[in-house]
Amino acid sequence: MINNVKVIIIRSAGTNCNEETAFAFRHLGASVDQVHIKALTAKEKRLDDYHILALPGGFSYGDDIASGRILANELRLKLAEDIQRFIAGGKLIIGICNGFQILTKAGILPGLGWSIGQEATLFYNDSAKFEDRWVHLKVESRCAWTKNLAPQIYLPVAHGEGKFIPRDKKVLEALSANGQIALRYCAPDGAKPSYPENPNGSVEDIAGICDTTGRVLGLMPHPERHFLFEQHPFWTRLPRKSEFGEGAKIFENGVNYVKENLLK
Repeated sequence: MINNVKVIIIRSAGTNCNEETAFAFRHLGASVDQVHIKALTAKEKRLDDYHILALPGGFSYGDDIASGRILANELRLKLAEDIQRFIAGGKLIIGICNGFQILTKAGILPGLGWSIGQEATLFYNDSAKFEDRWVHLKVESRCAWTKNLAPQIYLPVAHGEGKFIPRDKKVLEALSANGQIALRYCAPDGAKPSYPENPNGSVEDIAGICDTTGRVLGLMPHPERHFLFEQHPFWTRLPRKSEFGEGAKIFENGVNYVKENLLK
């Protein structure tokens, strides 16, 4: 049977989590194309031909200037109309780690639409070092990507600039009021975290947000790195309930959303 869920993964020099992201979507039956950003800006490939846009982790363009800034500028300056049409068409976008940085610095997230420009950013970790560790996450809102997740999940992070900072108090209040805060760092028992449970010092412990449609998600943790059960650091000590890890449901939600809402 031919599966019509079509995913485009955008890459550039420095992207390095594209293969894991492609594996996750393909394992769930989606058709995946990994496309260099230049193929889109040159109109060799079209966003309109896909249902899901994924921006994976890594260090796009070496994170020169700031993490994700150059690729964010390409999206904002060269593909803005295509992306606006993509979102307006009811399609899905996910940005993981560097992808979250890109979506935020391109102004796609949080997508409040109050003004031109950024409404939030991802900045240097408070620890002033690269944080590579596993974290506990409280699932705050149930957007298209996070529905049916357990109340608390366990995923790895690996970033040097992961501190989420809203532009001002008004933006932060809107994120909360709109239910756009998808994930927060937490302690193992679900309580408010301290370092390193919040690995970067994010405001209000925010680890991921969605836009006002609930179809665009950005998150610093890596769900593709806990897609399979065996990727859990303690997998040999845990009861095996399925082949999947706690990040798999995020990708499954995206694929199922397309099947239920976009494939007629």
